[in-house]
Amino acid sequence: MLYLRKLCALSCIALMACSGQGTKQMPRVETFQEAADPKKELSTEWDNLQNGLQVSFGSIDNRYRKHEIPVSQKKEQIALTAWRGERVAAQLVLWSKDSIDQVRCEASALKSADGVIDKGQVATSFVRYVLTDEFRGGCGHRKPEDFDVNLVADALDPVAAIDIEGKSVRPVWLSVKVPADTKPGNYEGTVTVSTPDQKSQQLSYTVKVIDRTLPAPKDWTFHLDLWQNPFAIARWHKVEPWSEQHFKVMAPYIKMLADAGQKCITTSINHHPWNSQTFDPFLSMIKWTQKKDGSWEYDYTNFDKWVRFARDLGITKQINCYSMVPWHNQFQYFKEGEDKPVDLKVKPETKEYNAFWKPFLTDFTKHLKGKGWFKYTTIAMDERQADDMKAVIKLIKSVDSDFKIALAANHWIPEIMNDIYDISLIERFDYPEKMKSDRKAKGQVTTFYTCCSCPYPNTFTFSPPAEATWFGWYASALGIDGYLRWAYNSWVEKPMVDSRFRAWPAGDTYIVYPGAISSIRFERMIEGIQDFEKIKIVKQDLEGAELEHFNEVLKKFAIDAIPEVTAAKMVNEAKELLNK
Repeated sequence: MLYLRKLCALSCIALMACSGQGTKQMPRVETFQEAADPKKELSTEWDNLQNGLQVSFGSIDNRYRKHEIPVSQKKEQIALTAWRGERVAAQLVLWSKDSIDQVRCEASALKSADGVIDKGQVATSFVRYVLTDEFRGGCGHRKPEDFDVNLVADALDPVAAIDIEGKSVRPVWLSVKVPADTKPGNYEGTVTVSTPDQKSQQLSYTVKVIDRTLPAPKDWTFHLDLWQNPFAIARWHKVEPWSEQHFKVMAPYIKMLADAGQKCITTSINHHPWNSQTFDPFLSMIKWTQKKDGSWEYDYTNFDKWVRFARDLGITKQINCYSMVPWHNQFQYFKEGEDKPVDLKVKPETKEYNAFWKPFLTDFTKHLKGKGWFKYTTIAMDERQADDMKAVIKLIKSVDSDFKIALAANHWIPEIMNDIYDISLIERFDYPEKMKSDRKAKGQVTTFYTCCSCPYPNTFTFSPPAEATWFGWYASALGIDGYLRWAYNSWVEKPMVDSRFRAWPAGDTYIVYPGAISSIRFERMIEGIQDFEKIKIVKQDLEGAELEHFNEVLKKFAIDAIPEVTAAKMVNEAKELLNK
């Protein structure tokens, strides 16, 4: 009898394996609970669905609503196009009228007649939902009850399995990184969706690899400047700032940013340079101490650790130091032998201001040169007035005329442009051609930025995904170097659940999630950066009518065109031409 029981058990396991129902033996995967959908409305169409999990390819241009049937007709195949060295993406959608536990997605290797893209280069992530609001009013303090609230798909969670509640949708992000040495050709792969109690389902797709090679991210020319907040990481992971554990948990975030082509390290050289506007304020990475004889001493320990750490992980072009003109002109320092900080409020161009900053600049210059970092460093300011900027530039240049200066400016200050090495102007600025050509000839950096005042294009959690890709095309169309966004990871209190903040539209403060989890917004931004690099390469090969035609396509990337045409339509049509 015991033998028969064993035989029966083995037969059941074999039958489960043959039918694709082998995941029952897998350990259960637990994950966090998403917020309830404030706009949950269930159509009667859910009741008409057949039982079981439904699977289809969708579009990376869509943010699928959690309780709305995602597609009217299933799509079981899709075709992608990629250069060697490029990362491309697709989106699946899963939905069911019944609750289903522990759904898993597994992607195969991709094979062609002449080669293989290893399955290690293919990743699937479940798209998670967060609360978002709306642009209305843009910048300024917000009361949640005054704004519309929705649940929106954004975070890309690499968790191995997830439960799907009845009458709901779960998107899946599929990412393929094509190695630079891949042979051109058509590569075929599959994605298998399995559950413990249902037959596995399989979707197939192809990646056409073109005989073109994208440089490695470290060699991309696009100037990406997303401001990092180490203090948010310390709070979320419950570690002491600048401790060994802090650097350990920061490594995946900085590596992910370096792999996106990031060029700048964000440093804070004084306390609260933005008046504590973020949930996790920026603290000074340098301790200022006034000695009893009136001289100054500067402790660069944390600054040096942070800069060395980020450079070792691949962010090597620029070190941006904020800020000699903080909001409200408030500064903080210590007196020798005292633990309580001293607050100082002084304006640029005053004797008190110069007496405070000149000794620091002199010592900082010496320190940076000793480290070999001076040529990479800028004193950086954010949306400051003309008079303040002129006074600060004069002071900096009096210490060392080679000191670089960076500015994110929301208005045009022509009289200081020659002195600004790295200028980022608000996205709707009309860049004079002579200004761009003069700056390019001098090796200066020119970018654009978006912020809470820009309804579109943007990277709010409610922004259409293609707008983040559109940035790369816009920079190409303008003939400038790249893009700045003030917040890589200045998280709100509960960023995995609710992206809203006390000020500014939802998602304005961060583009990646705790745990070094990417987002639809971040992945689509990288796509646009890759396109920027591809455009530069392709244009070198074009001439005559072909070049003229391509430039005409680029001219269509104007901000005022978005409401009429949509960023997705512009990007998709232009990409089709680019890939030809």
